[in-house]
Amino acid sequence: MSTDTTTKTPEPAAVPAPGAAPEKKRVSQGHRRLLTRRDRITLALMAGVPTVLHVILVWFTALASILLAFTTWDGIGFDSIKWVGLDNFRQLFTDNPQFWPAVQHNVIWFVALILIPTPFGLFLAVQLDKRIRFSRVYQTAYFLPVVLSMACIGFVWQLVYNPDTGLINSIIGANKPGHYIDWIGDPDLNLWAVLIAASWRHAGYMMILYLAGLKSVDPSLREASALDGANEWQTFKNVIFPTLRPTNTVVLVVTIIEALRAFDLVFVFNKGAQGTELLSILVTNNIIGESSRIGYGSAIAVVLLVISLAVIIPYLIATFRKERRA
Repeated sequence: MSTDTTTKTPEPAAVPAPGAAPEKKRVSQGHRRLLTRRDRITLALMAGVPTVLHVILVWFTALASILLAFTTWDGIGFDSIKWVGLDNFRQLFTDNPQFWPAVQHNVIWFVALILIPTPFGLFLAVQLDKRIRFSRVYQTAYFLPVVLSMACIGFVWQLVYNPDTGLINSIIGANKPGHYIDWIGDPDLNLWAVLIAASWRHAGYMMILYLAGLKSVDPSLREASALDGANEWQTFKNVIFPTLRPTNTVVLVVTIIEALRAFDLVFVFNKGAQGTELLSILVTNNIIGESSRIGYGSAIAVVLLVISLAVIIPYLIATFRKERRA
């Protein structure tokens, strides 16, 4: 009885052909060629140009405005810049009859946007979140004013408030001689008329923000609340609304910014005169008005910046601390 034993000899390793480059070198060379010189130049331009423009147009101008607030300058030649310290602020707080009414109007603007269009935008978002029929059409209709510029909205509402042919006066019969209601020229009415136009746009903005927040709510929370026997209002008050805290933070910050930077709508209506004075209007009138007072206008802009930061920063700090503790 015999057994055949076979032995396997290892096959010789493949020898690369003469003149052929090793595979590893080709891979590394390929990695090296992922970004060519032209690609690097293109990326540098795409990232560098917006950064430079942002620094020049935002940060440099903001710092320049802060420095110019302590000077007097008519805008003609840098040799005419003179350091005056706090004289611009002293004159602003004591000798300018339009400053404190402008501050009051900005505060009224913020309170009106918080109390009227913000809850209405939340109401619209809650209704559209129920997936009713034609919800996309309603979203488009309510969000359309946000897409329009404030100047266009001002021209539209000028037609609505026109004393002779305006929609409102035509409906209530106040477009006849002796019965005119001048919604824009009357100092007791024009600020509220402008706020209605601003609220028309702001409600659509708030609707989109809250609708995005409602879409991120976990559906299991609604189901658990329904199983516990809570009705629709109790579910919203105790379950849904507390989860919208991050959205409420964004809404508050956006509303503060909208109230402080309000300019286009008022300027189109009546250039900020006769009861519609705002801080942004005062800044523009002093910087690019007939008598250019860039230092004085910059002082008003610094006050506007301080007011916005004094309101936004403490609220954000308190909100972030609560989130960290939670």
